[in-house]
Amino acid sequence: MRFRGQEYTGKGVTVAVIDSGINPDDPRLRGIKVDGWSINLKATGHATLSPHFLDDNGHGTDIAAAIVAMAPGVNLVAIKIMDEGLRTSADLMAAGIETAYKHGSHIINLSLGTPNMGKALLLREACANAVESGAVVLAAAHPKRERAYPADLPETVGVATHNECPLDKVYYYSPARFSRADWGNLSDKYLTHGYEWRDGRRGAFKGTGHATAYLSGRMACLREALIGEPATAVVDVMRELALTPVPELGYA
Repeated sequence: MRFRGQEYTGKGVTVAVIDSGINPDDPRLRGIKVDGWSINLKATGHATLSPHFLDDNGHGTDIAAAIVAMAPGVNLVAIKIMDEGLRTSADLMAAGIETAYKHGSHIINLSLGTPNMGKALLLREACANAVESGAVVLAAAHPKRERAYPADLPETVGVATHNECPLDKVYYYSPARFSRADWGNLSDKYLTHGYEWRDGRRGAFKGTGHATAYLSGRMACLREALIGEPATAVVDVMRELALTPVPELGYA
C-alpha cells in the first residue's frame, strides 16, 4: 500500500484472524509467520486455550490469504473459535477479541458477527478494551443490511461490500453526510470489494467477510506507517484516504 510517498507491506504488524483457524501450509501464506490458539468455553463460562488452530473448514485460511494479499509483510495470529460447520457464539467472539489484544495483536479481524443485541454490551466491552490497548478492531457488517455486532459498535470499524465495488476503491459512509435515515445500518461503515482475489485478478464474489479482510490488510499497512499512534488515529487516517460514495453505490 502506498502512503505518503512510500510503500508499506504491514511489516512487523500482527493481525489476529478470529475465525475457523488457519492452515499455515496453504501456498497463499508461504513465508508468513502464523501462530495461534483454539478457544473453548467450559460449562462454567471460562475460556480455555489450546495451541491447536488448524483450520477445519477453510474459511479462516481464505480470510488470512485475503489479508496477506494486501499486506504481505504481516504476522498472523489464528484465533480459532469456529467448528468445521462455522458455528460459534458471541461469548467466543468476545473471548477471541480479548485473547488477541492481550497477546499483542495490532489489528483484529472478525469476518463474522451476531444480530443478538443482548450480546452487544459484552462485545462492546471487549472491543473498547482492545482499542484502549492500541488495537484496531474490524468486523463484517450484516450482508442483508441488518444490525450486527461488533460491526455496529462505535469502537469498531464496520465493513460492508457491494458486488459492483471496484477492487482498488474504499468508500466511507460518514454519518455527517449519510445519515441512518438515508442509509440505515450502512452509515458509519466502510465499503470495499468482497471478491476472491488471486494474482491480482478478480474471481468469485465472497461478500463482507472478504471485504473486511482486505481492509484489515490496508489497516496493517497504515499501522506500520503510523507506528506509535493510537488506534483511533489510524482509523481517522483511513477515513481521510477513503472516497465519498455516490448514491448509486447501494448495499446489496
